[in-house]
Formats: sequence, C-alpha cells, structure tokens
Amino acid sequence: MKRLLILRHAKSSWADSSIDDWQRPLNDRGERDAPRAGEWLRARDLLPDLIISSDAIRARATAEAAAEAAGLSKAIVLEPSLYHAAPEDVIEVLNAVNDEMRSVLIVGHNPGLEELVGKLAGEAHGMPTAGLFVFDVPITRWRDLDLASDASLIEMWQPRRGD
Repeated sequence: MKRLLILRHAKSSWADSSIDDWQRPLNDRGERDAPRAGEWLRARDLLPDLIISSDAIRARATAEAAAEAAGLSKAIVLEPSLYHAAPEDVIEVLNAVNDEMRSVLIVGHNPGLEELVGKLAGEAHGMPTAGLFVFDVPITRWRDLDLASDASLIEMWQPRRGD
C-alpha cells in the first residue's frame, strides 16, 4: 500500500502584474495557510517520506512552509513538469518515485490537481488553495500507479474549514 498526499499551493498574490505567473509569491493568507497544512499533517501522523513540488515560487513556498510546520527536514524535490501539470503528468512523476518511499506529498496547481483528485476519488471534489487530500493506493510499486488505480480517499483538509 502506498499513500499519496496532494496539496494545492496556498493562496498567491496578484499584487504585482508585471511578474510572470510562475514567479507569483504567496499572499498573506497563503503564508498563514501553508504552515497550517503541515501542522494538520503532523497532528494526524501523515508525514510523507518524500515531497515533490512544482518549481513555481508559490508552490515551492507552500511546500517549504508545510514541511517546516510538520517538522520535516528532508529536502524537497522541485519538479518543473508539475507547473500546471495535467493528471497524467503528475502520474508520470509519481511513476518514477523510488519504491522505498511509502508516502509521497505532491504540491502543485489547479486545474490538474483537482482533476487528479476527482479521478482517484471517483467523484469531483473542489480543491481550494492549500487544499490537501490523502489517498491510500493498493500498489506496492509507484510505477504501477495510474488514473484507474483503486485509490481510497482517507482524509481531506481545507483551510477555510479549519479542521
């Protein structure tokens, strides 16, 4: 059994229209919500063995803040292909993960992550900024993960709900 955690980046700033989308930082709310996701993971003992994040500034900042709040000191793997990735692209990244990793946290963007969650859960779920979904997947090798995998949605967290 593998555990897949999917985290959408926290709320980003649109204050500076001169910067490229990839460079947008977190806004104040995003800076508050990203660590809350990490605290939630720690409180439920759902700490990942590996964090893979889009290399966009807002995703990387979310991954770093969540990891720090969760008490994780492992390096975060930055994966450029996760920037606005489709569900199939995320699966491709996960298929390359070392099988020693039981639990992986992916940090990225909508609409791809919301579509991935919907496919894995078998039903649509809204994925707000800093939304976090936890799946158990009945596979022993990451390369066996696909969009048809019989994943079980274990838990989800949304910052506005405050769980």
